Amino acid sequence: MLDILRDNLNDVRERMAAACARCGRKPADVLLVAVTKTVGPAVIRALQLLGVTDIGESRVQDALSKHEDLGGRPPGAGEGSGLRWHMIGHLQTNKVRDAVRLFAMIHSLDSLRLAQELDRRAAGQGLCVPVLVECNMSGEGSKTGIAPGALLPLLDAVAPLRQVRVQGLMTMAPLVSHAEQARPVFAALRELAVRARSASGLELPHLSMGMSQDFEVAIEEGATLVRVGTALFRSLH
Repeated sequence: MLDILRDNLNDVRERMAAACARCGRKPADVLLVAVTKTVGPAVIRALQLLGVTDIGESRVQDALSKHEDLGGRPPGAGEGSGLRWHMIGHLQTNKVRDAVRLFAMIHSLDSLRLAQELDRRAAGQGLCVPVLVECNMSGEGSKTGIAPGALLPLLDAVAPLRQVRVQGLMTMAPLVSHAEQARPVFAALRELAVRARSASGLELPHLSMGMSQDFEVAIEEGATLVRVGTALFRSLH
């Protein structure tokens, strides 16, 4: 297993570096978040041995279970078992209490109600929560996230919350047959971030976009976090 993972990881990192070279960016400016929702703790341990530091999960309970299997108690401030955990799926308000302890970053803020619950739960635990606002740039009804036009009102509404720190934006591109077809979605998120920085005064340094099928295009369009699962775990299942 370790050899397969090493080969897959090296391939992904080489492709990330090549994408950075094409657009004049430094590889260190793009973080790989390994999406581990289809694998268990043994694979996560192997990834950690290979130098992966950031893990993405879509469900709070799955992340908690895997973290416990890795030998850690639910952490504060998102650190635990030597890994940083990222919440990349839709977050329900009834899962927020555990989420603020477990995740170093929540990529899927999509409502003021969720932001208020994050703020309340984080305050009770003495934590600050870095979040990304999930934006539905494709307009697909099957995808979560706010409409682009709702971003500035949400940023204004979230601004008074003391325990929530908006660090950028996230999007999911449509499933397409060629990665280039996703480029307009990624470019639109980048342009939305530029407008939001100007209007809000927030730095918004992060763009979480790009998955196994299109992360190279996402990097070329400004991604700072790419969420990769299938490309890392091929030939393991």
